[in-house]
Amino acid sequence: MKKPFENIVADHAAAVLRVCRTVVGVHDADDAWSETFISAMRAYPDLPEDANVEAWLVTIAHRKAIDVIRTQNRTAVRSGELPETAAPFGHQRTGDDELWVSLRSLPDKQRQAVAYHYLGGLPYVEVASILGGTTEAARRAAADGIKSMRRTFTEMKAKGMSK
Repeated sequence: MKKPFENIVADHAAAVLRVCRTVVGVHDADDAWSETFISAMRAYPDLPEDANVEAWLVTIAHRKAIDVIRTQNRTAVRSGELPETAAPFGHQRTGDDELWVSLRSLPDKQRQAVAYHYLGGLPYVEVASILGGTTEAARRAAADGIKSMRRTFTEMKAKGMSK
């Protein structure tokens, strides 16, 4: 018997939000997250009982994140006066800024592989299915991403950018 959809949201909301934040950034993550669960709610009655719900939700989140990115690319942006210094991702500094900066600096495939595997908790076979490639390629992209993040994070700490 399937769980009620409210339980699905409660069980997987945090993982889906982490994935959305990683793929589209903090500002647009809420939109991608809510669109993910709206789509999932509509499709949930047809989902087989033995389906991997987390992988299914992360796949929907991936598609909704791409939709958000496409929408951003089509939207004109007004530019007025720019602030002297911008806060990373438009928020106040926290102890995690360096981590987010190093994550956002990764190439798309690496960032998505890291997000889906380490933040979304998906096995590499599911990551490969979402990204369109082999399991080995997904594993390599995630490993290269983590290696690059460690290097970037260490460089930031050495330059005194960390709190």
